[in-house]
Amino acid sequence: MQRRALLQWLAASPALTLPLALRAAVDPGLTKPTDALDVFDFEKAASLIVPPAHWGYLQSGVDGNVTRDANHSAYAKWKLIPRRFVDVSKIDMATTVLGTAMSSPIMTSPIGGLRALHVEADIGVARATRAKKQNQIVSTQMSDGLEDIIEARGAPVWFQLYTTNRIEATRTMVQRAQRAGCAVVCVTVDLPAGRNTVTASRLRRSDTRVCGNCHVTDANGNPRQNISIKPMFTGLDTNGLGLTSPSLSWDFIKRLKDMTTMKVVIKGIEAREDAELAVENGADGILVSNHGGRALESGRGTIESLPDVVQGAAGRIPVMVDGGIRRGTDAFKALALGASA
Repeated sequence: MQRRALLQWLAASPALTLPLALRAAVDPGLTKPTDALDVFDFEKAASLIVPPAHWGYLQSGVDGNVTRDANHSAYAKWKLIPRRFVDVSKIDMATTVLGTAMSSPIMTSPIGGLRALHVEADIGVARATRAKKQNQIVSTQMSDGLEDIIEARGAPVWFQLYTTNRIEATRTMVQRAQRAGCAVVCVTVDLPAGRNTVTASRLRRSDTRVCGNCHVTDANGNPRQNISIKPMFTGLDTNGLGLTSPSLSWDFIKRLKDMTTMKVVIKGIEAREDAELAVENGADGILVSNHGGRALESGRGTIESLPDVVQGAAGRIPVMVDGGIRRGTDAFKALALGASA
């Protein structure tokens, strides 16, 4: 990160305008990461540091945030029944999914535009996953170059793919990911059209920054990310290029497998019937996801969808899950219900 970019990011932070007393009131003991007792301590601090529009983007589901909230609350519906007299003095959580070895069945899901939230962006995540020997999935809308992320990580990453509305643009990105050494491509299928992110729109109104360098305005007058400045779109004609396609069908999976030797994971499957079709159409894995509750309102939490998808896959391909996982017990519940990671 260049010094100028760092200063611009800091200048945009609302934390600089808050009284010291107010900043300290959030958590007077949180002066370094090791002071945090759980991830929620970081959430409090981030709400003061991250600019309002960016915080809204991070926090927003669609409409009334029902699906977003269900992702977390659904975990409370599942209770644990512990067994006793089991030797837990030596625990090995290492696993391998689709040829990727991990120290535990925990990986990072893709987030676009990470630099809006932290100056180290994707490379910072790469360094963290390298230190913990975890797997990393990077977004099509990554802030850093794919090759730079892999170099920082010292190992391949999985590449999350938006289908786009132009197959040649899709092919170019897929081939670049394969050349960079990615072993798996995770194609997102849960956002074929637009969405109504009310929370993001509301917080955007309180953000006084000029954001024309990073955003463009859509047909409805709402700002959206300018994909032309994203590293994965370098060299592509982005005029009229969309991230998703409303005409997406199962035929896309066949076309994707024809253009790459990477393993293909379908991200966004929530129904048993679609899990069965995923296997029939040649998917190598499934990632149960609802886009963090950011695609469809009135949806189930992903942990509620997981058993159906596991049943549909019937052990033929690995099933993973994201969304709502906050603690180790959440991860344990997902594994107990059949998730591989």
